[in-house]
Amino acid sequence: MFWILILVFYPVLSVYPQSVVYRAFMFQRYRKLFPHHLAMVSASAVAFAFVHIIFRNSIAVSFTLAGGVLFAWRYYESKSLFTSSFEHALYGCWMFTVGLGEFFYRGLR
Repeated sequence: MFWILILVFYPVLSVYPQSVVYRAFMFQRYRKLFPHHLAMVSASAVAFAFVHIIFRNSIAVSFTLAGGVLFAWRYYESKSLFTSSFEHALYGCWMFTVGLGEFFYRGLR
């Protein structure tokens, strides 16, 4: 039941707000600070990964850094928040399905 709740609410309550902040907002607000697209993608990915330090494990930070690059690149190429959010939701739901989700909601005990 918990897994089903995650699959339903994770995209709405986690993915979309993160996409707005770490893709749409950052790309719009900081485009003059990071004029080259690779710098912007990198800054977005690092900021996205950094916020995941609250889980106190390197797995969450490492995976979100890699995902952050992928999602920021997808946003840069498509200019679509929906596309990058959809991809983020797919990978996130997959992580919870294969058992890696515990690193993203419990952290270390």
